[in-house]
Amino acid sequence: MADASRSDAPAEVDKLSLLRRLSLFVRRDTASAQQMRESLEEVIEESDRQSPALSAPERKMFANLLKFGELRVSDVMIPRADIVAVDEETSLADFIALFREVQHSRLPVYRETLDVPTGLVHIKDVLAFMQIQPDGSFRWKDGPISQFKRELLFVPPSMPLVDLLLKMQTMHTHLALVIDEYGGTDGIVSIEDIIEEIVGDIADEHDEDTARIRKSDDGTYIADARTDLEDFRAQTAIALSPEDADQEIDTLGGLVVSLLGRVPQRGEIVTHPSGYEFEVLEADPRRVKRLRVREPVAKTGGSGAAEKPA
Repeated sequence: MADASRSDAPAEVDKLSLLRRLSLFVRRDTASAQQMRESLEEVIEESDRQSPALSAPERKMFANLLKFGELRVSDVMIPRADIVAVDEETSLADFIALFREVQHSRLPVYRETLDVPTGLVHIKDVLAFMQIQPDGSFRWKDGPISQFKRELLFVPPSMPLVDLLLKMQTMHTHLALVIDEYGGTDGIVSIEDIIEEIVGDIADEHDEDTARIRKSDDGTYIADARTDLEDFRAQTAIALSPEDADQEIDTLGGLVVSLLGRVPQRGEIVTHPSGYEFEVLEADPRRVKRLRVREPVAKTGGSGAAEKPA
């Protein structure tokens, strides 16, 4: 038994050493980022050779950490079109109704337009304003939500993600608004978005239990229009590139809009040069939201052709 114990010891020591390295990386307590990167690469190589050293989830987290140092705010931010925010003159009653609808704990506040952000409101500050009545019921003191505003962190899209994480820790904030070079609102990033880049998707009780890409019984794919083209290729083995190789298009929705030259309506069918068809399942005047992707049935005359909904 003693010999067996000794034979297991190196693996346990290695594992503890690897976890210490992970801790150092997160705190950035190393003399050189390059040295830390080399250590992480060594960790993954060791794990490939010695399966007891790291589990599959741990290996994935280390691989994500290697990429994490290269990410910018623009790589993870929620785009402007998807930001849920509220005007600072909104009444408290309407604001509470919005909180119930979107089920977020924090919402940015703006003055007249989203390009003039003035702060954020946390739901717990609003709940603290609730008054309990003698009969056990409660009521709210009405008034504009500006009375609950907290400071909002503003960051550029080019900011390294690890720097934003450290800034959020320092400021004790979980939300940052991304501002473009002209001072306009470009997107939003939560601390959850950042952490998910390391540990993977974090689902809570408010998240819908639906996959971003789902294969239907008829062989077609239902996909969120925000799905990255590379992610779609990795999950479906279908490579869909822009018609012009120089175009910088990252998502399925962006690809459809570029093929058609405008935002399509719900029900339209757009054909990729490869023959794959995109059926627009959901869209609004500003963007495509959900698509059905079909394999080529027959070659069409031109690329980007669209069928109008009946």
